[in-house]
Amino acid sequence: MTIVSIEPATPDRWNDLERMFGPTGAYGHCWCAFFRRRAKDFSESLSCPPPERGRTNKETLRRLTLDGRIPGLIAYDGAEPCGWVAVSPREAFIRLSRSRALRPVDPDEPGVWAVVCFWLPPRRRKHGLGTRLLDAAVEYARAEGGRVLEGYPVDTAGGRAPSAEVYTGTVRMFRKAGFGCGPHPVSGRPIARLDLKEG
Repeated sequence: MTIVSIEPATPDRWNDLERMFGPTGAYGHCWCAFFRRRAKDFSESLSCPPPERGRTNKETLRRLTLDGRIPGLIAYDGAEPCGWVAVSPREAFIRLSRSRALRPVDPDEPGVWAVVCFWLPPRRRKHGLGTRLLDAAVEYARAEGGRVLEGYPVDTAGGRAPSAEVYTGTVRMFRKAGFGCGPHPVSGRPIARLDLKEG
């Protein structure tokens, strides 16, 4: 696999993102909207019968993309989109501020960006592409003026887990990229942070 580029999801790339996520919207009609919508709205979208299931989640991501708000980065193998990472200023992910497990200790801390989701088509997994997407997210957030990049990885203790359980990345992956990982003061869930102004 030769990755030619990792690019921001600009409006002209929406068709690529839609094609890559496919009819099920990546993970179970999520369309990378889990952290971007209120729990009630997200759940209602999933409870609709086909073909409406996930439609409003998809519309959330489509609107963000077409409005030029860059909801994340797309990896390309030649002209084929082959991977995704969601990275934006932390305040773009409203679910974080409402989550007992992930609520920011200081919600008013300036310049914090967050990386909340990775998605790779099944045949692209286990080749290091997730790590490359995380590295690209670091560089993108830094270039956009971010001061800190935060992530919410899962600790697999070095073992393997189904992709749908580690869509936020793994502690090992974040540590390898230079992030420090510590427990959330309330939930104990791992929180990864990287100072973007260093180095």
